[in-house]
Amino acid sequence: MRVSGPWTHRDVSANGIRLHVAELGEGPLVLMLHGFPQFWWSWRHQLTSLAEAGYRAVAVDLRGYGDSDKPPRGYDGFTLAGDVAGLVKALGERRAHLVGHAWGGMLAWTAAAMHPRVAHSVSVISAPHPLALRREIRRHPRGQGRAASHVLRFQAPVFPERWLTGDGAAAVSRLLHAWSGPKWTVAPEFDEVVRLNRQAMLVPGVAHSSLEYYRWAARSQLRGDGRRFAEAIDRRVEVPVLQVHGAMDPVMLESTALASASWLGPRSHYRCIPEVGHFPHQEAPHTTSKLLTDFLARL
Repeated sequence: MRVSGPWTHRDVSANGIRLHVAELGEGPLVLMLHGFPQFWWSWRHQLTSLAEAGYRAVAVDLRGYGDSDKPPRGYDGFTLAGDVAGLVKALGERRAHLVGHAWGGMLAWTAAAMHPRVAHSVSVISAPHPLALRREIRRHPRGQGRAASHVLRFQAPVFPERWLTGDGAAAVSRLLHAWSGPKWTVAPEFDEVVRLNRQAMLVPGVAHSSLEYYRWAARSQLRGDGRRFAEAIDRRVEVPVLQVHGAMDPVMLESTALASASWLGPRSHYRCIPEVGHFPHQEAPHTTSKLLTDFLARL
């Protein structure tokens, strides 16, 4: 999954595991965290645009994805936030601008709350605050609850892994089509996006590891570790936050993103991109990259 390009691939040891990163440029560190069902390559456009803008852009395969380690455990919010904080330090920096999409965005929120010293800013794409998402699912079961119904389907053992990997990971193609805006699905690059993300899901261990994120998030709400996690992140982020959302996102509703206001830090901004679904950084890469670079330039 080390797709060639202007970037450099390497492995970094952080928080007790090996994480694969793609890196380009020099300057302040911008660490990018991908979402499901993707891998580091989803940030290909931002790697180049941020590097051209004078930043050290790093995209990581999260724990359990791509070429990173896939340990049998560690898919809880505490450990995943530790991965992010540990990676910043392992990259030789004290702080980083954290950028995350979907699951990666929720990890950016979490790392900034639990390890505030490593976050210089937070930019989240299609990623409401984890507690806002939890609250909106409960308050609006026919709205955000229905939009996130896949979370419940992923709780079953074994079957979701078979569904994700069956027929050459055809389910990944269906998810990308269903979650994207209509313009991107007919774009010239979309077939390549589907091909590579299907290939990434078929890497041994990825399907199970990626589902473990969802399983911990749902099941922990009934346990003590879930309550401790909620208490740990129930605070305003100390740094500026940029929220970027697709107006047509069918998974994370715009109302849920706006419900994150209680946890925003100072000088935060919200931007909604019209005619875009769940993947703004890929569906509208130039717009998203400009929003990111403009936000970072103001800090």
